[in-house]
Amino acid sequence: MRRFLPILTALALSGCSLGFGPQAGSTEPTVAAIQTQVSAVHSAADRPSPTPGLPLPTDAPLPTIPPQPTINPDLGSALRSQEELLVALYRRASPAVVSIEVVGDPSAGLPSGHPTIPNLPEGPTSQGSGFLYNDQGYIVTNNHVVEGSSELQVRFYDGSTSIGRMIGTDPDSDLAVIKVAQLPPGVAPLPLADSRLAAVGQTAVAIGNPFGEQNTLTVGVISGLGRTLRGPSRDFGTFSIPNIIQTDAAINPGNSGGPLLNIRGEVIGVNTAIAVTAGGGSFEGVGYAVPSRAVERVVPALIQSGRYEHPWMGISMLPLDALFAERFGLSTVKGVLVTGVQPGSPAERAAIQLGTHVEQYNGLDVYVDGDIIVAIGGQPVASGDDLVGYLDQEYGVGDTITLSILRDGQPQDVQLTLAARP
Repeated sequence: MRRFLPILTALALSGCSLGFGPQAGSTEPTVAAIQTQVSAVHSAADRPSPTPGLPLPTDAPLPTIPPQPTINPDLGSALRSQEELLVALYRRASPAVVSIEVVGDPSAGLPSGHPTIPNLPEGPTSQGSGFLYNDQGYIVTNNHVVEGSSELQVRFYDGSTSIGRMIGTDPDSDLAVIKVAQLPPGVAPLPLADSRLAAVGQTAVAIGNPFGEQNTLTVGVISGLGRTLRGPSRDFGTFSIPNIIQTDAAINPGNSGGPLLNIRGEVIGVNTAIAVTAGGGSFEGVGYAVPSRAVERVVPALIQSGRYEHPWMGISMLPLDALFAERFGLSTVKGVLVTGVQPGSPAERAAIQLGTHVEQYNGLDVYVDGDIIVAIGGQPVASGDDLVGYLDQEYGVGDTITLSILRDGQPQDVQLTLAARP
C-alpha cells in the first residue's frame, strides 16, 4: 500500500462572453450621440454610491441573542477522558513512527542486459510508514513497502531525515527491517503487546503517513481476528499470512508499515492492507494488520540473519463443512481434508495419507478419502486458517507436533517434525 505519484487536480475556469458592435437593423451612432453617452457616464460617476456592507438607515437593530450555553461538563466526562487518552497516546507514540521514502531500482522490470534508460526519477518514487523497534535504530515496516528499492530515506516526526539500510525481509509475513545510524532526541521504541490476547471490540489506534501526510492518527476497533491474507506463491502452491487482525480504523495508501496500537500505546499489529472494491484504492472500512506475535518471532531473526524460516508441514488441504461431508459420506463436518502431500516433506515422512478415491468438487479433482486433521497439539482445527495460524504462532522449525487425525473414520495421533518452508 504505497503512495506512488501525487495526484494533481486541474482547476478549470469558465467565463462569460460579451458581444460588441452594432445590432442588426440599427444605424451607425453619430458623434453627437456618442458625446451625449459620454456625458451621461460622467454624470453617473459624479454621484456618490452607497458604501457596500453598511445597513440601510431604515434597518432596525436585531435583538441581542446570547451564545448557546456549553454542555454540562459532567455529561461529556467519558468523551473528555477518551480525548485526553488519545492525545497522550499520540504524544508518546508518534515520535517513534516514521515515514519511509523509497527510491525504486531503475533497472527493476527491465530484461537482463537492457541498456540504461536516461532521465529516470532520482528522488523518492513511493512512500510508506514504519516504527522504531529498539534503541539501536532498527525500524519495522512492511516488505511490500521496501521491496524493489535501491535507496531508502527515513523521515522522523521532527522533519529530520536519515538514510535507511536494508537489514532483512520476509515476504511470507510481509515484514521487513531497516536500520538508521542515528536517532533524533526524544525518540524511544514502541513496546509490543501480545496479539494473542487481542479481542474483537478492543480500541485500535493507527498512526502512519497516509498519502504522505506525516504522523496521522485514526481510531477504530478490532473488528475481526484470525483473518488470512494471500501470501507469496511457490512452484507447488501459494502460502497464506495467518492470524491477521482486522480493524475499521482508517488505513490508506502510505499507512503500510505503521503501527496499530492498543490504548496502552503498545503495538498489536503492523498495518499492511485494505479491502477495496474493483477499481478502488482507498479505505472502505476494512483494514488488516500483521499481528505483533509475528513481529515478535520474525523481526529478531531478520536482525540476526536477514531472513526467517517458517515452519512447514508440506500438505495442501480443504476445509470440511456439512455439505461436503454429506455428499461424500464423511464421518465429521469439522477439520481439514488432506488433498496433497509434497514429496520429501515432513508430512510424507510422517506417513500422512492422501487417499486414492478421486471425486469432482467445484470443478476440481479431490481425493475424498485421505486423512482428516481435526486437532494440532490438542487445539481443535475447524479450517486451514486454524491449522496454519496455530502452527505459525506457536511452533518453529525443528519442533515436533502432534496431529490428531481421522483415518478411515478412526481417530489416531501422528507425530510430525517441522521443516523450514522451501
